[in-house]
Amino acid sequence: MPKTVVTLTLNEQAAEDLYSAFSSCSVPVSSPYIRYQLRPEGCVITCYKTNKVVFQGTDAEKYSTPYLNMPGAVPSTSSRSSSSSVILPQGGSDEVGTGDYFGPVCVCAAIVAEKDWDLIQRLGVRDSKTITDVDIRMMAPKLMEQIPYSLLIVPPAKYNAVHASTNLNSMKAILHNQAYLNLRKKAALPAFLMVDQFAPEKQYYSYLRNVPEVVRGLHFETKSESRYPAVGCASIIARYAFLKAMDQMSQKYQMTFAKGAGTPADDCAMAFVERYGMDELKNVAKLHFKNTEKIQRTL
Repeated sequence: MPKTVVTLTLNEQAAEDLYSAFSSCSVPVSSPYIRYQLRPEGCVITCYKTNKVVFQGTDAEKYSTPYLNMPGAVPSTSSRSSSSSVILPQGGSDEVGTGDYFGPVCVCAAIVAEKDWDLIQRLGVRDSKTITDVDIRMMAPKLMEQIPYSLLIVPPAKYNAVHASTNLNSMKAILHNQAYLNLRKKAALPAFLMVDQFAPEKQYYSYLRNVPEVVRGLHFETKSESRYPAVGCASIIARYAFLKAMDQMSQKYQMTFAKGAGTPADDCAMAFVERYGMDELKNVAKLHFKNTEKIQRTL
């Protein structure tokens, strides 16, 4: 069942009544913007100090409906195309390169505030997979000039060394967490933080059980790049970093590297090995992909 986001502005009495109804589900919060957060089954309810309340989850409508007709309850209105976009400021994170045989894995976390909305709309921020590389190269620098972001780039050699003892989702969880930690040094993290989901919430935090410092209170949703502008921005910046890294590899080795992991990548890998040898492949490709086995069978 898809997740829903409902945003209301309540009066003081309604905000207090909401807390009383679900006080047993209250969880600690550290953000200076949040009054309280409740986590009943199927929903995360965040009440900001302005008494704006965000209901987020598969049962968001069920929990928010009783408060729609309360005195002073005002549904948030906006000219934006998606109701989820009303949650500003927001943070978001995404990764690029995990499905590409060649090149690095890039993870970015970004913050979008109300002041950034005109730029977001003007650029048409959305999932980077739906944007041409030409447009990515135009959009990303403009975003990077205006919004706070943190970018992590794991080159192939490092990726291969880490992957030898760590699965991909564990690597991604560690990178997303570190991106948020780095971002927190640049700007105060908003109360609402979204991760483009690659693992269930419980499993995500399980991957981080041995990490000394963990950013918690995250929201997880698949295909969130087009619904949450902060995730879209993170996706675009990460993709830009990936493209720049591929440019650098192409310049170093004087050949064009194929994107993805299909037949063009196989052909490119074979040409690379014929020119530079199998040992050098670890510096440009993710060796655990099946592409490597295909090359080895032909040698």
